[in-house]
Amino acid sequence: MLTPGEIIAAARRLEEAERTRTQIRMLSLDHPGLDMADAYAIQKAWMDIKRAQGRKIRGHKIGLTSKAMQSALNIDMPDSGVLLDDMFFQDAGDIPTDRFIATRVEAELAFVLKSRLAGPDCTLFDVINATDYVTPALEILDTRILRVDPQTKVTRTVFDTIADNAANAGIVLGGRPFRPMDADMRWVGAIVFKNAQVEETGLAAGVLNHPAMGIAWLANRLAEHGGALEVGQIVLAGSFIRPIEARKGDTFHADYGPWGTVSCHFA
Repeated sequence: MLTPGEIIAAARRLEEAERTRTQIRMLSLDHPGLDMADAYAIQKAWMDIKRAQGRKIRGHKIGLTSKAMQSALNIDMPDSGVLLDDMFFQDAGDIPTDRFIATRVEAELAFVLKSRLAGPDCTLFDVINATDYVTPALEILDTRILRVDPQTKVTRTVFDTIADNAANAGIVLGGRPFRPMDADMRWVGAIVFKNAQVEETGLAAGVLNHPAMGIAWLANRLAEHGGALEVGQIVLAGSFIRPIEARKGDTFHADYGPWGTVSCHFA
């Protein structure tokens, strides 16, 4: 395990990388023994830096929910990150490209909680009972850590991604909110357009067979450290499409059929 000093130093490197828009070397190369506990400790230390700067936690994101992504990274569970108040952007609004490094976009469902959700035995049905409404969303991903090391050609690990706040950078909420019992969420789908051309399609069943399963997993993981999902928090359940590269000038439009649309433009 990393020492407290090493954890804080790694968090400060991530903060500086984001501020200067300069990617850093993989933490897993600098610390070959880096494990999942270390990665989440670094993430927490970085979020503590953000909170000391005045940022507020508004929710959480869940990633690596598809079997394909888990197999690619040789893991058997999702990961999670934190949503801060300055990560939220207006539907059909502009995303400031100069704030980020290497953006990508994913289509997801966002759960807004009306009651506290705590583990350790949280189930899909507990999530449904605790959810006020569900709404379409786009997640904006960024990476403060290099994906491939230029010298060794080694690719980043899941521990690098977790430390990097699960690659989270922004969120756009839109569409038509619905109550969790108003739809079979497994069959909620999206057609995602990039610059007016269909780029990806998917069904929410790709998220652990049901998107609420990811929320239950997160509540149970947080319970291991005395935490919980709180009233009013927004939780991104996980993407059901592959990440789509986004550059300055790109416009994204996700059509969720009866549940409306959500869009953004990278300015």
